Amino acid sequence: MFETYELIVMAMLGSFILLIFTGFPVAWVLAGVSVFFSIGAVLAYNYLDADTYFLTDWNIFGIVVQRIYDQMTKWIMVALPMFIFMGLMLERSGVAERLMVNFVNLFGRFNGGLGVAVILIGILLAASTGIVGASVVLLAMLSLPVMLDQKYSPAFASGIVASSGTLGIMIPPSIMLIIMADQLSLSVGDLFMGALIPGVMLGILYIAFVVIAAWLKPSLAPPKADLPPITRAVVIETLRSVLPPLSLILAVLGSIFFGIATPTEASGVGALGATILAAMNGRLSWDVLRDVSRKTTITTAFVFGIFLGATAFAVVLRSLGGDEFIAGLLTSIPLSPGGIILVILFIAFLAGFFLDWLEISLILLPLVGPVVVQLGFDLTWFVVLFALTLQTSFLTPPVGFSLFYLKGVAPPEIKTTDIYKGVMPFIALQVLAVTLVFFWEPLVLWLPEVRYG
Repeated sequence: MFETYELIVMAMLGSFILLIFTGFPVAWVLAGVSVFFSIGAVLAYNYLDADTYFLTDWNIFGIVVQRIYDQMTKWIMVALPMFIFMGLMLERSGVAERLMVNFVNLFGRFNGGLGVAVILIGILLAASTGIVGASVVLLAMLSLPVMLDQKYSPAFASGIVASSGTLGIMIPPSIMLIIMADQLSLSVGDLFMGALIPGVMLGILYIAFVVIAAWLKPSLAPPKADLPPITRAVVIETLRSVLPPLSLILAVLGSIFFGIATPTEASGVGALGATILAAMNGRLSWDVLRDVSRKTTITTAFVFGIFLGATAFAVVLRSLGGDEFIAGLLTSIPLSPGGIILVILFIAFLAGFFLDWLEISLILLPLVGPVVVQLGFDLTWFVVLFALTLQTSFLTPPVGFSLFYLKGVAPPEIKTTDIYKGVMPFIALQVLAVTLVFFWEPLVLWLPEVRYG
């Protein structure tokens, strides 16, 4: 039989899951459930003689306020609005449009060349913005009309765009990786380095698939006609379009990797660099600056609103003995340590259908992190594996987040079934990447070990 505190923990988790489906904002659900169960647990302990574990008096509310204050005053949190501003400003800077034109001129003459160009732009956007929704929407608006005009298969084009946009999860500087590092007290620099090779590897797998598929079935991705011949001028112009975003990426990541700047300081460099790129392309104005600043404020407020609710939820759940309950539940599974990790990843995969990465990172990750350490695994390796799994769930029908982003801006001729069909091969590549990282830890740990020993 379950003890009283275990029943309360299960009721708290179950209430949260059920209330998610009401459509009520997640931040308020988290905060409301926390308040309700903290009051209920204290009353049960004091008036019903129930064993509610650690949560026995009203001091829990003071602890919640103190924990929220500690969370909000962390220096690393300053990096979030800076990286959000950087991504939104790059979206308005014209860099992606210029890359698209030049990559089409260079690669569009080959079967699948335009698809390769979109993936390369997706990699650059991922390393520049780290925002999945923005990347998917921007890539869709830029490339889908061009690919359809070039007689690309609607399903093939949709799969390329949706998968390329989700690379923002893995390729640093990723906002998700920053939050995950904060939740498990990991070095952001270590996590960025650990995610770099798997993220780039995934991009290379996408490119290889597009090239092979277009070679085996040319009708999927025919070449573009009436392109100018490849000359030195075309190559130079393409390099000139790549150099600004590449320089920005190197400035941000390089300053972190070589210890020149902290991630927070590097985020300021990125925000300034994106603003300079917009000015160089003639896209910077007071209207653009005001709009980007407004969207940055709204996005940051949304993120921190969920932070407040998730922090309260985590404090109350742990005070009820939630950590011990989850750890006992997972370690009691009759599987090897690797099998338990797979169970955790499967839970994260399912959660990705209903919750955004932010809620999963703030709620689930801190609960399973101690179990991962207890099982003897490296946390940096696990977090990268966890992020890859979330990326897979964002692509998986019927409710993958990236699919909704894409459908919202796709041309009318692209149907939902086209999107579902198009992402299937890329989901298989995602599963391959998860498998490689699961069985070969050096893919994640080699670069941090080389840099930091």
